[in-house]
Amino acid sequence: MTEDSAENRQIPEAGSGRARGVEVIAEALKSLPGSPGVYRMLNRSGDALYVGKARNLKKRVSAYTQIGKLPERLRRMVSETAQLEVVTTHTEVEALLLEINLIKRLMPRYNVLLRDDKSFPYILITRDHPAPQISKHRGARARKGDYYGPFASAGAVHRTITALQRAFLLRSCADSVFASRTRPCLLYQIKRCSAPCVGRISLEDYGHLVDQARDFLAGRSRDVQERLGGEMQAASDALDFEMAAALRDRLRALALVQSHQDINVAEIRDADVIAACQAGGHTCVQVFFFRGGSNFGNRGYFPSHDRNLPLSQVLAGFLAQFYANKVPPPLILVNELPAECELLSEALAIRAERKVEITRPTRGARRNLVDNALANAREALARRLAENATQRHLLEGVQQALGLEQVPQRIEIYDNSHLQGRSPYGAMVVAGPGGFMKSAYRKFSIAGEGAPGDDYAMMREVMTRRFARAQKEDPDRERGQWPDLVLIDGGAGQLSAAQAALDDLGIDDVALCAIAKGPDRDAGRERFFLPGREPFSLEPRDPVLYYLQRLRDEAHRFAIGTHRARRSADIARSPLDEIPGIGGKRKRALLLHFGSAKGVAAAGLADLESVAGISKAVAKKVYDHFHGQG
Repeated sequence: MTEDSAENRQIPEAGSGRARGVEVIAEALKSLPGSPGVYRMLNRSGDALYVGKARNLKKRVSAYTQIGKLPERLRRMVSETAQLEVVTTHTEVEALLLEINLIKRLMPRYNVLLRDDKSFPYILITRDHPAPQISKHRGARARKGDYYGPFASAGAVHRTITALQRAFLLRSCADSVFASRTRPCLLYQIKRCSAPCVGRISLEDYGHLVDQARDFLAGRSRDVQERLGGEMQAASDALDFEMAAALRDRLRALALVQSHQDINVAEIRDADVIAACQAGGHTCVQVFFFRGGSNFGNRGYFPSHDRNLPLSQVLAGFLAQFYANKVPPPLILVNELPAECELLSEALAIRAERKVEITRPTRGARRNLVDNALANAREALARRLAENATQRHLLEGVQQALGLEQVPQRIEIYDNSHLQGRSPYGAMVVAGPGGFMKSAYRKFSIAGEGAPGDDYAMMREVMTRRFARAQKEDPDRERGQWPDLVLIDGGAGQLSAAQAALDDLGIDDVALCAIAKGPDRDAGRERFFLPGREPFSLEPRDPVLYYLQRLRDEAHRFAIGTHRARRSADIARSPLDEIPGIGGKRKRALLLHFGSAKGVAAAGLADLESVAGISKAVAKKVYDHFHGQG
């Protein structure tokens, strides 16, 4: 891959409208090579509009100059294009991999975007301790051990770990807790751990339990069950009914794990079953995870894309981004082959370092799996479309109730939280046609000079910071980050504070509304305050009132949670943290020696010098800190 001045080009802005965009692209074509690479279309602010890859850059980009042959989506994109950046690569596969990374990082709005692709949980059985631990794991695989998954949800992991603990009696405690135990914990009493920490089982016997758990999670469940069944029968024949009953309970626990797996196919070991369907310009993609022959659950996705994009292209964009941060399995079953399927398979094989097959089954058990996933996708999409229709109706009701010029597409709701003026925080939540937009939530640590607990001053500070930043980062309001309505938890005072902040910034076209609880803070009798209008209430059973209450309550929940987290951190902070040069090791030594920070503060210089690991210079620094010297 090359990215030098000759091959990573920026073409300056020119012209206006579609003609300007075509002119920018035509100018770029004069020096584009006919080799593979990735191109980025940027707007006037330098934000990425679209990222694409090509086997032949010159041929692919030239298509954008034929404006009459482009669909409306691409015409809009060309009209917004002010710059074109190009990176050449050695192969088309390398271009695809780079395209995936750039889309994930830049999130261009004309690409298919997978916005809710969070990391999946795994089950980890460690290998860096004589008595391995079983635990839920999410994130980088930094610890030595065996990872099983991915699971579709944290709930599926917790259920599986609980059942595995009952079946194999593995410990889940941290190594530090394990080392400090002097007697068995509650999990031993309820038969979910064999207590290797205090020698209730030998490390050799515990190792056999760990091996059985690994075999079960690796797909050799039948062997494990047959082994345990044989041991149970042998114990029963020997009249050791207590042991036989314990083995019976372990077999039941294994059956419980399998009962949660709904659909299993003997010939499928490691595979993802992916089905997508479209309706109303939206797409739902359902992903089922099969590992070691077991079903680890499913999750639905609703990628963002142009309404007219065909399903094969949506699926191609989805698969590329879905596996950008996870290792694909050797087999991916789909209900429709994605665009450029062979190229995508080759790119995924490079990521997995082995062959990855993408196939559309036409018969048999594999086809049944895909059909089941497709049925789930259709049901989820129908629910989403129904929710969106209801949401649109509610937004239209908000427009009518508050007298807005247009139906709001982005509503920002603000609330503040503090405890008698301490640890004050402001919170902003965002809602739109698709519901709450949690990735857009923001919190504000309030550090104003107003009187502690001055809600009006807090609101003014939060609004000033929010919109001053918006003016700086998106002055032309092209990024969709400006609200159509600002809803404030409060009454006339909070509304005046917010209005004053916007007036100071010269902003006069953002609709403001404050929502205050009625007499005795009675929900359902809220009063609404708008600039230049008398306060009013909505009918108690009005769905729009319920919707606005829900928005207000979500802001309140987020503000309270943020404030509590800050307060907990403040409580956990020690006065020793304020002393330069006192790290965790020295702080521990002082606290262990004197029992508390208060004891450290009351200690004499000689007493501080006697603490192991505390030099005379450090002791003097600590003493001076608490006695106002130095």
